[in-house]
Amino acid sequence: MIRVLLVEDADLVRGALAALLTREKDIEVVPGPAEHGHTVSQALTYRPDVVVIDVDGGEEVALGTSVELASRLPECRTLLVIGSASPDYLRRALERRVAGVVGRNSPSDILPQGVRKVAAGERFIDPRLALLALSAAENPLTEREREVLRLAAEGTPTREIADRLSLCVGTVRNHLNAVSRKTGARNRIDAIRIARESGWM
Repeated sequence: MIRVLLVEDADLVRGALAALLTREKDIEVVPGPAEHGHTVSQALTYRPDVVVIDVDGGEEVALGTSVELASRLPECRTLLVIGSASPDYLRRALERRVAGVVGRNSPSDILPQGVRKVAAGERFIDPRLALLALSAAENPLTEREREVLRLAAEGTPTREIADRLSLCVGTVRNHLNAVSRKTGARNRIDAIRIARESGWM
């Protein structure tokens, strides 16, 4: 049997994922529920073969958890369930020892398929996600524009961005205007959203 630990805060979603997996004869969902923030401790307690994490907006937290799991429980493999994936996010996920990534909107047989693959020691990328990532537009932003936008996304004022990057305030504004133009954004907040969704920052 493949022992799976599910990480999902919402009981309804977790119940649906558990029902999907437990109907498979070779998959067992270990007791939980596992919540974000308790993943590693519960994995150390239940010793699953695979930890399935429903990312749901916490992309960086999921990547950090994957690294910690790989360090503290190397025999356990991590499979992420995500809404969408940029080429950059898929690359970073694979760099951080995530064994597999499945799309939240994929056919129901994809999740059990992914669990089996990663439990067997293989990498698994949902074909639909891989296709979307490969067809995504190339990043139009320069490295400096990405730096400025990352700081702006953190709520850093324009003058502080300028000080931290040793730039003039006018240069920071020019970079932000260039970002808005390249992304087709209406404003700074819209530019941050577009860049994040596209994996450009």
